[in-house]
Amino acid sequence: MKLRDLTNIFWRRKWIILVTLIVTMIVVVAGTLLATPIYSTNTTLRIATAANGSINYSDYMYADRLINTYVKMSTTKPVFDELKSRLDLTKLPPIEVQTIPNTELIQIRVDYKDPNAAANIANTLADILISQSSELYTGGGDSSLEILSQQVDRMEEEVNQSRQEYLDLSAKKPNDAAAIQSAKQTMDLKQELYAQTLDQYEQTRLRDALLNKSITVVDPAVSPLSPSKPNKILNLGLGLIVGVLGGLGLAFLFENLDSALYTTDQIEELIKLPNIGTIPDSGVLRRFSSVNGNNPYTEAFRRIRTTIFNQNTGRLFKTILITSPEPGEGKSTIISDLGFVLAQNGYNVVIVDGDLRIPKQQTIFELPNELGLANVLSDEVSLEEAVQDTKYSGLHVLTSGPIPDNPSELLDTSRMSDVISTLRKNYDLVLVDSPAILAVADSAILAPQVDGVIMVVCRATSRREDVLSSCRQMENSKARMIGFILNKVEQNGGYYYHSSKPSRFNKLLPSKTRLKNNPN
Repeated sequence: MKLRDLTNIFWRRKWIILVTLIVTMIVVVAGTLLATPIYSTNTTLRIATAANGSINYSDYMYADRLINTYVKMSTTKPVFDELKSRLDLTKLPPIEVQTIPNTELIQIRVDYKDPNAAANIANTLADILISQSSELYTGGGDSSLEILSQQVDRMEEEVNQSRQEYLDLSAKKPNDAAAIQSAKQTMDLKQELYAQTLDQYEQTRLRDALLNKSITVVDPAVSPLSPSKPNKILNLGLGLIVGVLGGLGLAFLFENLDSALYTTDQIEELIKLPNIGTIPDSGVLRRFSSVNGNNPYTEAFRRIRTTIFNQNTGRLFKTILITSPEPGEGKSTIISDLGFVLAQNGYNVVIVDGDLRIPKQQTIFELPNELGLANVLSDEVSLEEAVQDTKYSGLHVLTSGPIPDNPSELLDTSRMSDVISTLRKNYDLVLVDSPAILAVADSAILAPQVDGVIMVVCRATSRREDVLSSCRQMENSKARMIGFILNKVEQNGGYYYHSSKPSRFNKLLPSKTRLKNNPN
């Protein structure tokens, strides 16, 4: 697909893209304005894990486990229950606790509609972690310090007891040197064990004191001044992107689902017939004033005229049937304007309204329709009596006449062939206006009786499947297809070239005398 094709698709579906974008932005703006503002605040805690001196891999793993333990345990139910109890809350807002990579810091984030309450919740949770840090770390049983304290007390009693035994033995049995020496050794041993236990107790006490102060608040939470959600700029930006992408996606979807033909290239590729000409979309009701003078509409019909006749290499197109796949594609207006242009160039032209169901030529030329083709085919009047002159020199019309009960049967007779043959001899050009191909079988009946068939395809109205079906029907009816005329083409700068000089194709156009003298 070329860039030009993409541009054409976007331009055709511009309202889908625009409406999708507008609806998306309305939803985003409304949702942003109606959303409850959410305030975010953070409390940062430091967990001191490193001891003095060098740090080995085991210390690193211990520190990592310790920090993650605090993170996990800070969001446990007991801690949250304590938090709700302190703040008298029945439900907590979203709370996120996470580590800051490559640091000893953890961060408590609270999102809440009340900025003051959000800061209070974050700081209270930090206080709970600090106050319960010892219990969270050691568990609910006796700590090492408590166990050592009990051992110190017991060892102190044993030391006092052994000292008293030694003194009593020295006083009562001063001559028993062996017993006194044994009691003294026991006392010294217990004093040494007591001293060791007391030293261990002091070390543990100091370590626990450090652990109790290992978790501290580095940056307490403060009440935020502006909400973090909704982010208006971000929402509007995302809404714009989603709206544009959604509109483009819908444009391609509708383009694929739409079988209407929008460009000349599409139609030429589909039909594989010569493009006889393109009729600009004037946007107004056309009457013959539109084909007077030097304007795009007039030039379009002049090009059609020269193209039709320059295609002929072996025989002249004196009888031409103009039809379309479906009604309402402009064939009746085009055939009347083409007849007018040919008559203005000196040709003696007759337009036959072969649409015996919904005739239009009598309305276009403002003629009575009491007598016409139906009467001629029924042998009620002669052909000469039915053909009417118009107010335009050289242009004649055979209207349809009263609508018969059996249009197809009247057209599918030798009498219709005789009518076309007689008109072919009496006029330079015979243009036959027939019903739409897919509407009824009349076009397939008339097509073999003329020199050539031109199919009118209306841009943005004719559909792919209708055009293909029409081409197949014309092929089955042995019609000689001259080409197609593309109707209601959008005008653009430079598309139509206006010049006062005669077109070089006019030199190749057969003269009126040649047409009259060539019965074939």
